Amino acid sequence: MEGHKLHGVEKALVTTALILAMLMQVLDTTIANIALPHMQTSLGATRDTVNWVLTSYIVATAIAIPITGWLADRLGRRRLFIFSVVGFTIASVLCAMAQNLAEMVLFRVAQGVAGAFIVPLAQATMLDINPREKHARAMAVFGAGVMIGPILGPVLGGWLTDSFNWRWVFLVNLPVGIVALLLMLRFLPAAPRQKRRFDLFGFALLALALGALQMMLDRGEQVDWFESWEIWIEAGVAVSAAWMFVIHMLTSSRPLFEPQMFRDRNFSVGLAFMVVTGMMLLAGLALLPPLLQGLYGHSVLQSGILTMPRGIGTLASMVIASRLVGRVDARLVVFIGMALMAWSLHMMSGFSLEMDSRPIIVSGLVQGLALGLIFVPLNTIAFATMDARYRTTGASLFNLSRSIGGSIGISVVSAFLARNVQVSHADMAAHITRDALPPVSPALAQVSPLADTALAMVDAEINRQALMIAYIDDFHLMMLLSLAAMPLLLLLRRYRPRPDPEPGSAEAPPEPSAAG
Repeated sequence: MEGHKLHGVEKALVTTALILAMLMQVLDTTIANIALPHMQTSLGATRDTVNWVLTSYIVATAIAIPITGWLADRLGRRRLFIFSVVGFTIASVLCAMAQNLAEMVLFRVAQGVAGAFIVPLAQATMLDINPREKHARAMAVFGAGVMIGPILGPVLGGWLTDSFNWRWVFLVNLPVGIVALLLMLRFLPAAPRQKRRFDLFGFALLALALGALQMMLDRGEQVDWFESWEIWIEAGVAVSAAWMFVIHMLTSSRPLFEPQMFRDRNFSVGLAFMVVTGMMLLAGLALLPPLLQGLYGHSVLQSGILTMPRGIGTLASMVIASRLVGRVDARLVVFIGMALMAWSLHMMSGFSLEMDSRPIIVSGLVQGLALGLIFVPLNTIAFATMDARYRTTGASLFNLSRSIGGSIGISVVSAFLARNVQVSHADMAAHITRDALPPVSPALAQVSPLADTALAMVDAEINRQALMIAYIDDFHLMMLLSLAAMPLLLLLRRYRPRPDPEPGSAEAPPEPSAAG
């Protein structure tokens, strides 16, 4: 399925279908967060149990992503893509109709499994329908759907919940899914497929490792991390199963992932970079809305508008990066993106409670520029030298890496936030006593209720200051992480775009034996 086999209009319509499907799936990773309090009341859940609405989706998606390549080879990429869009759309409608928490969790699992295949299949299709020399532009279009979705999610979710009710957070997927499905049925081309044995044992190990890891990351803050036996058990299962999976992959005759993929240095380093990118993208999005709403008093919609410059910067830099890759060293573009990321986080570590909205907008714009400059060349470099038959599996691993990075990032910044709030509060409160408060007059000083009220007001202000300090510490930590990831660039090989080889030529990879 080479890029020049599709006419301009057909390619545009296929690309539109891919973006709609991706946007629908990526939005659902964040759009439901804002509606959780409303779901809790409607579904009769508690504050702890309602979090399973998010956890079930994340765990199901993480477990299903790794088998994307095998299913695409077995069923055909076109058929699997159509099944995924249909399944995700139906599961979304069922989520909107759920009457209790058990039904919601069940339907969210179905939604997560069906949606897990959409983004990897979209990325592999984008690479296939475009010639190799246009892969940078293709990845810019692909990246727009992946990066903008999490930014729009809280805004759209807040507006739908406030204007209608929480069920529309899921019902909004219905028209999008129908349009994407109709375009795919008419224009999506088939890809070659091949029969290969399913590595059930390898998949079971990987599913156990990913499921335990995601459970540990999601539950850690609620049960006080390693103070709980639950976290120790989940961590032990994750590490043990992951180690066994690696040994199995290297020794099995037909593993779930072929080890030859990881011999491509750019692909392997790209996976590590994608973990960092996921942390930067999703951890930042997890911190900003509660900061803007809790400390600055903005509404859900206002906080969403203030984060929009991040998306604008991402779109602009993706266009710039797609034109730079191939003309300048792509590693230099990634380096500039990482430097801008560190600079934006440095600006955010200078936030204060007395500032206006300008620093939020400027730092968000710079961070958006950074994300686009990192994402486009990184995806282009990683797949530049990879055999085309590995693209679907490689894309699934790339998206799994970004998802794991996001989960780790959110868990780390949340844990540091909770810890640093307590530390900062204790440090400041140690200097505040009843005797340290200057009385307005000797008469008022003798009135105990007034003194207690004054202490309560001071304690409230200490809480605000401690929370602000904790947010600043998190931004500083993320800045250090982005700087620490820069040496990985030295491991990347230079990207040299070249035209796709003609099928059947000596340079062309062998075609799979079975027809698509």
